[in-house]
This record gives sequence, C-alpha cells and structure tokens, in this order.
Amino acid sequence: MIYLADTANIDELKELFSYFPIEGVTTNPTIIAAEQKPLSQILPQIIELVGDKMIHVQMISNKAEDMLREAKAYKSKFSLGDNYYAKIPVSKEGYRAIPMLKNAGINVTATAIFTQQQALVAARAGADWVAPYVNRLDNISSHGIEVVKHIVENIQCFKLNTKVLAASFKTVDQVHRVSMVGSHAATISFEVLERLRSHPMTDMSLEWFEKDGAGLYDIEF
Repeated sequence: MIYLADTANIDELKELFSYFPIEGVTTNPTIIAAEQKPLSQILPQIIELVGDKMIHVQMISNKAEDMLREAKAYKSKFSLGDNYYAKIPVSKEGYRAIPMLKNAGINVTATAIFTQQQALVAARAGADWVAPYVNRLDNISSHGIEVVKHIVENIQCFKLNTKVLAASFKTVDQVHRVSMVGSHAATISFEVLERLRSHPMTDMSLEWFEKDGAGLYDIEF
C-alpha cells in the first residue's frame, strides 16, 4: 500500500515530503477551505512540492460537461501531466463525466464512495482510482474496512484496472486494517501520518542507544 497526504497545508506537506515516502497529495473543497486561500494560490505550491508524484484535485462543478471543462482548465493552466487526477464525485453527473474525462485523456479518481456498488460502477465507467470513505462509514454504524475489502475483492475478481484509494481516517488502526485487506493506497491527514510513523517505545529505544553508546563510537565519519 502506498501513502498519500490528504492536506493542502503547505507547511505540513513540506515536512512530510522531507522524510515520509509520500507518493502524492489529495485535495477537496473542504481541505482547500481550511487553508482560507483560493485554489489559484494553493495549487501551484502543491504542484511544486509534488514534482512527478500524484496530485488529485477535486472538481467543484455539478454538471458533467462543466466537470470536463474544469478538469481541462486545471491541466492546461498548470501544465499538469500524467500524474494529475481529476476527482469526480459519484453522482449521476459524475458517472456521466468519468468516461468523458477519460476520452479527453484525463485521469480520474472517483470520490465520495460509500458502497461497493458505487465503486464498481465507477470502475466500469473508467475511473483509475476509487476512493471509499472509511471513517465516515464507521461514524454511521457502517463498516468502512469491510466496504474497502469488498471493493478490492471485486477489482480482483473482475480483473479491473481500477485501484483503491482509501480515504477518511481518524485512527492509525483504520489505516492498518485497510492495508490488511489489500487497499492499493491510502490518503491520510498530517496528524494521522505523524501518529502512524511514531511510537513511544521507538523514542525510548533511541534514548537508550544514545546513552549506551556514549563514548564507544570512536570511528570518524
């Protein structure tokens, strides 16, 4: 499973890209709103940080034709390449838009997915990635991990080219469990990524190593 950063905060992204094996960045209108800056200011900074890694940008339009125009506009304005994915919600218009974008040579991430069938329809429509929301399902007494598992199984069973990008996490355990059911990727907030990579016993071990090795590592480097 690969990791993506689910944030538009430039300071957070700079820190993550300095040490974490991040394979891309995902954004949506809520994430952009949290930064209190327009997309025209935030997106160029993210693009510069991402380089040739993936960038997933959600469309704000409601009609399929407008989604297509919007996706084309971003790709042209910012000279985006094959690492660019237009995030399309799985509404009726979204399902219409997916093959339109694919025919125009634009990669698609189908988002706001809450059921296995929504993901399967999006995959059949041509989506490159499907993004089920794990924690939001858990919050309504559903089973986010089970939904991800069923989506993965469908993709394998029907030999589809689509991959699963699990989203919406509040705990490290949720990330762990989607990795164990075969999710191809997970997009995760800065806070959860920080908790994921750390452990108090690791910090204690480093302190012990430093103390025990004091004065004994005498080889210059």
